[in-house]
Amino acid sequence: MTIWAVANQKGGVGKTTTVVSLASLLAQQGKPTLVLDMDPHGSLTSYFGHDPDTIDNSIYTLFQKMDSSPNSAIFNSLKKTNCSNLYLLPASTAMATLDRQLGAQGGKGLVIKKTLAILKDRFPNILIDCPPMLGVLMINALAACDQLLIPVQTEFLALKGLDRMLHTLSMINHSRSQGLPYLVVPTMYDQRTRSSIQSLKSLKEVHGTGVWDSVIPIDTHFRDASKAGIPLPVMTPNSRGSIAYSELLESLTHAEHNPKDLPHV
Repeated sequence: MTIWAVANQKGGVGKTTTVVSLASLLAQQGKPTLVLDMDPHGSLTSYFGHDPDTIDNSIYTLFQKMDSSPNSAIFNSLKKTNCSNLYLLPASTAMATLDRQLGAQGGKGLVIKKTLAILKDRFPNILIDCPPMLGVLMINALAACDQLLIPVQTEFLALKGLDRMLHTLSMINHSRSQGLPYLVVPTMYDQRTRSSIQSLKSLKEVHGTGVWDSVIPIDTHFRDASKAGIPLPVMTPNSRGSIAYSELLESLTHAEHNPKDLPHV
């Protein structure tokens, strides 16, 4: 089982698009794949046609019932998507109250790790869409994953979000038995603009081997796919965006077998 968390402490950088695209590519290979929506805004949940404001069973349910009835909490929350081999653990907006509700309760940082341990024989590949803020939900995601992907929009304001994310990762690593490998994924790259070109150059100069050696380009097909609720690699497999995510998945698969190639904080 391989678990990727996709996170950045800045919104609008392509986290959900990255999760949807990579997961659909894995599912197309015939591999049962699970995606988790850990963001109370529920963008991933909405993508697959569920309303995070009204959904009954969700990741919120896991936090409420994991101690008393974990199996029923998990399997009642698990949803099929419109893609073969692709399943969803959805978000609900109630998840935004978890930090206040849980307070100083011990053990709540490992709810998702325990959940995925129960599902390990069913799903060889799991991707987690993280919220853009540090709290119990992001802590759960980072505690559960094997590798962190950090999508960074290639514009200067987005680079600050990367600094915050790496600082958070450094703090989380103090509670892990070993450092969490990460990969920065440049997104929304527009080769026609000086801002994108200079931002990418800055990313590589500052973060070196921590940056993926290619980019996810601007592609209007992403918007069309989101509107249709269909992953871009399913709807338009030959689009620039689909091809870029296929290349990213190939890089991640290589790194999975060569973990020393990835940097650690």
